[in-house]
Amino acid sequence: MTDAQHDERSEDQAVPEVDVSELLARRAAELSLEKKCEDVKILDVRGLTSVTDFFVLATADSERKAKAAYEYIVDELKKEDERPLHIEGGDSLHWVLIDYFDVVVHIFMPDERRFYDLESLWADGRMTVVEEPAPEGASSGS
Repeated sequence: MTDAQHDERSEDQAVPEVDVSELLARRAAELSLEKKCEDVKILDVRGLTSVTDFFVLATADSERKAKAAYEYIVDELKKEDERPLHIEGGDSLHWVLIDYFDVVVHIFMPDERRFYDLESLWADGRMTVVEEPAPEGASSGS
């Protein structure tokens, strides 16, 4: 293989870089799933707003679950040296917002999630649905 062929092959097989804020959004989403939040999505709003890069959206079906989820996310991310700039809604638990600057985590009760409908408001952003990984040893359906 010539050097030119090698260089061409390397360009074709280039792996896209993953942004640090994207990794943080993914981690926060996974942590929310560990506390049984539902309808977890990551909304990429880079280029649409200068406020943040990603929204993590999650629904908790009880105040108890919302409290457990937001405290768990904050505690686990602190272990990874990520500290929120600000937390709102920790008292009412109907809409908890955890601001990590480039990533803003929203944990909603179902009525508030429907009412504020951030998915529609930011419909120009790229949406990623985050689901729990299949348990090890589970059939892949093939």
